[in-house]
Amino acid sequence: MGIYEKALELNEAWAQERERADPSFFRKLEGGQRPEFLFIGCSDSRVPANEIMGLAPGDVFVHRNIANLVPNSDTNVQAVIEYAIEYLEVRHVIVCGHTECGGIKAAMRPTDMGVLNGWLRNITDVYRLHFDELTAIGDEAARYLRLIELNAEEQCINVFKSAAFQRKQAVNREPEVHAWVYNVGTGRIVDRQLDLKRLVSKYKSILRLR
Repeated sequence: MGIYEKALELNEAWAQERERADPSFFRKLEGGQRPEFLFIGCSDSRVPANEIMGLAPGDVFVHRNIANLVPNSDTNVQAVIEYAIEYLEVRHVIVCGHTECGGIKAAMRPTDMGVLNGWLRNITDVYRLHFDELTAIGDEAARYLRLIELNAEEQCINVFKSAAFQRKQAVNREPEVHAWVYNVGTGRIVDRQLDLKRLVSKYKSILRLR
């Protein structure tokens, strides 16, 4: 049996196990979704959103891309944010970076990666914004980890800038935004305890929609 066939076999086993544990499980999912969380994470195969959070299908609305970015010009991620905030009314938006992130490593050592070049420039911009702090870190591994943290935090600011988030702010119903870093080597999540309002406070005049 090949790996493809094995995946289908495992799906059947998973579905049967779910039905044994709760015969109404899939019928309840058919009735719609009302997740509490929007998880914006990396496409890395080692960082499955529901699994690392210990949550079930229906609990987390998920968007993943290389290096968990929230570019202002990316209609894909902006549409996800709009749908999650406006229609699903999620209470928490999480941007989750992770250790051993290939996208962050690639941005730290610029090389020609074809179509990825433009995407990775978003991370390079984060490096530029925090250039003095990052270049002052002599240890490369520590500098790499700090860029992972800063990238997650900057993407949270991009969530703040989204039209959907701004509209919710106008009626004081915006979700909480969190920056996380998942450690691939330990399986643990570190909440960066992001104070988003403090971070954007001095930029309110240019970040808020009117």
